[in-house]
This record gives sequence, C-alpha cells and structure tokens, in this order.
Amino acid sequence: MGINKDARVKAIGAPEDGDLALINALARRELEAGEVYTFALRLCDNDIDRDCERFDGQTLEELAPLFVGVPGVFDHQWSAKGQTARIYRTQVVDGDGSLTRDGRPCRWLKGWAYLMRTPENAALIAEIDGGIKREVSVGCAVDRVVCSVCGEELDACPHEKGEEYGGQLCCGVLTGAADVYEWSFVAVPAQRRSGVVKSAGRRMEDEARLGRKYLKSLRRELVRLAGVAEPGADHALLERAAGKLDEEELLGFLKLCREKTDRLLVPGVQLSYGPEEGPRQEADGAFLI
Repeated sequence: MGINKDARVKAIGAPEDGDLALINALARRELEAGEVYTFALRLCDNDIDRDCERFDGQTLEELAPLFVGVPGVFDHQWSAKGQTARIYRTQVVDGDGSLTRDGRPCRWLKGWAYLMRTPENAALIAEIDGGIKREVSVGCAVDRVVCSVCGEELDACPHEKGEEYGGQLCCGVLTGAADVYEWSFVAVPAQRRSGVVKSAGRRMEDEARLGRKYLKSLRRELVRLAGVAEPGADHALLERAAGKLDEEELLGFLKLCREKTDRLLVPGVQLSYGPEEGPRQEADGAFLI
C-alpha cells in the first residue's frame, strides 16, 4: 500500500548482479546494462492503512509473483502512454523489528523495477533520484475482505471499520490475492509507508460492494427490531440468523418485526372504562334535577 517512510523509491541506477537476466526475460531483445535504469520500491505491507484495511501475511506472499512483469503508471490511469517502468523482481521482507499499528511484526512487499534510459525518461529518472517521485500504490484485487474482530465477511458482520471492540480495532483484512493490475506513482497513498488501491474500481466491483453494504444494513436493522420485539432474545443468535438471510427474506422479516414493534410502541390511554354491569345506583337521587 505504498512506498517507504521510507515511503520513497530507493534509486539504484544500474542493474545488480543477475538482474539483467531477469530484465531481459521481459524484454523483446537483449538489453545492455547501460540501457536500463533500476530502482527498488515498497509496494505494499501488512499495516493498517488510511482506509482501515490491511493485507494479511499470506496474501503478501501470493501477491509477490503476480507483480513480476507488471507496469508502473501515474495515478492509476490505465493508459499505455502513462507506462513508465516494469517490475522484474519481488521479495517479501520481514524481521526488521518494526511493528504495525496494531502491534504485529511488520511485513512488506519489495519490488525492483526498471525503465529505459531514453531522453523521454531523463526527467523521471531525475525526479526519482531527487526524491520527488516517491509514493506509490498498487492496483490489485483480493478474494475476500474479512473482519479482523470476528473473521467473518466484513460486509456481513455486525462490526464497523475504525471502531474498537474490547480494545481491538476493527479493520478489513484483505485475503487471497486474485489479480494484479498495476502499480502507480501517486501523491497520497492509502498506506502510510507505501500506498494501495485494493481493487480496480470497476463498475461491477463497485456495484457488488454497494449490494453487500445494503444487505448489511438490512441485517443490522432486522437485529435491532427483533431485539425490540423480543427483548429476551439472544443478540448473537439474532445476528447469526440474520446473516444467513437473503434480501427477500430480510425484507419479509423486517415487515413482521415492524408490525409487532408498532403495536408494542403504541401509547395507551391514561384512563379506561369498562362496560357498565347494571343500572347505576344514585345515592342522592332526590337532589338530582
């Protein structure tokens, strides 16, 4: 999710031993060392980012080989004109003693990239060396986003990102590397020490995310109303039951719960009168007019 705090691209300049062979595996012709410029960067890590999400350690391992051969662009604009460099080697780095925001040992994905030493790239190389082009972010997709508190799908569980539960901060754990699209130079990465865009942001993915959010809101409302209608019901049991219902079932149960809660919450009259059981006895009838 970003570059180093280090949130910076670490310039190398010339290929290291063995790197030229890896670069030539991606090139159409054999390149000489003097033709290419190489640099290393921090692609993403397992720390909690500005979106209150993080990669798990296994997902970083899965992402590493997927990034080999992936191009770099600017601001996640998918255009061939914006392609600047290409990753030729990756490695998961750990054991440096640093900790994540929630106290876990920090792990991060390091990438080595190259670009051609051409007049058109001279300005970019100068900006990398000068520390102007530093922050990066990655565009990728994952299989699941699970809750760090309960381990369930984040969109289906009752917990909210950024909230604390029993002293534990809830965040979305990005699990299972599905695809990698690009890495990009950006101004403000999501990850503080690098930066990340977790998905391609395509329309279908956005619609799926909104659909999950809608179902989550229905489930939360059902649990709330069911708790009002049946005060003695176990809250955890209601959450589990609601989590297994689809939209039609949720809407049906919500209707029933609303009808019951409406009856329970209708205010009663202060005075009530029962039916008269017989003729009224008038003690002072002689004085009535």
